[in-house]
Amino acid sequence: MKVTLERTALLKSLGHVHRVVERRTTIPILSNVLLNASGGGLQLKATDLDLEVTETAPADVGQPGATTLPAHTLYEIVRKLPDGAQVSLESDKDGGQLQLRSGRSRFTLQALPESDFPDLAAGEMAHGFKLGAGDLKRLLDKTQFAISNEETRYYLNGVFLHVTEADGKAMLRAVATDGHRLARLETPAPAGAAGMPGVIVPRKAVAEVQKLIEDSGAEITIELSPSKIRFTLGSVVLTSKLIDGSFPDYARVIPTHNDKYVTVERKDFSEAVDRVSTISSERGRAVKMAISSGKLVLSVTNPDSGSAIEELEVDYNGEPIEIGFNARYLIEIAGQLDSDTALFKMNDSGSPTVIQDRDGASALFVLMPMRV
Repeated sequence: MKVTLERTALLKSLGHVHRVVERRTTIPILSNVLLNASGGGLQLKATDLDLEVTETAPADVGQPGATTLPAHTLYEIVRKLPDGAQVSLESDKDGGQLQLRSGRSRFTLQALPESDFPDLAAGEMAHGFKLGAGDLKRLLDKTQFAISNEETRYYLNGVFLHVTEADGKAMLRAVATDGHRLARLETPAPAGAAGMPGVIVPRKAVAEVQKLIEDSGAEITIELSPSKIRFTLGSVVLTSKLIDGSFPDYARVIPTHNDKYVTVERKDFSEAVDRVSTISSERGRAVKMAISSGKLVLSVTNPDSGSAIEELEVDYNGEPIEIGFNARYLIEIAGQLDSDTALFKMNDSGSPTVIQDRDGASALFVLMPMRV
């Protein structure tokens, strides 16, 4: 293999693929990136056996061929080369080593045979559709924070993507929950999405897709089967295994009869919660919300360090109610809202609360209360 390409193009492609490679792995080939030079480009591929990313960079191919190199080492070398440099890659006859040349720099890297590199992308994808990159990014950005980290409930370790009907229209909906909070967002279902199976996209794949979306105006091709999903963004292709499990019936935990509506300035509320929660000694300590006509009192009491109280004006005319929430969860959900105000729909101190920008907004969040 002999190939020459711009340092910028190689660095960009390596930046996209090397993140998939685990720093510590017991399988040596998984530490490497597959380089395949053919036609007018150099294809780079990396995998951790659950997720695979490929990208093709424009290159001058002197001799087609393929090899694999340590992904993180190669990325660091290319990153430290000067801007505008040309990079030449040439493997020896037996494929055991590769020479990297750029300007006056010379590196000899140990290579592993490409025949050992696993292929995750094999198999037919029965369903496919195109979706605006901005729409997909919004679906993932607004829900991923609620993904569970609890490995025992593995079916909650991702975002549930499915098509459902709302007000007579087909909607593509994303849902994530960890049992304490739930995030749900929907967008009109694109042509071709109807009939797709409901799938759980793993946390790592969600994070990688979010990082790969650089142009919100672009279009992404999404293909899926019952076991895999593939995202194509320009020259980048990300393929991931899906979580093999059943997502719970989330509709059952979304209250529909909460009749106490509280409207508050979102920024003021978030900052006030952040201030009073400073008194909390542990993560997850509850902040108490005492709501009465036109007034919200936030309070935290910690036997070790004291107490904090802050009062806010709200739009509320119902019966007084006291309810406690995890302060961090409140701040995170407030950060996902788009408008200047937050709408809380409550029932009583022991029931889940719905939080939205406004009644009927496409993004909906549910938060379980805590004892205070």
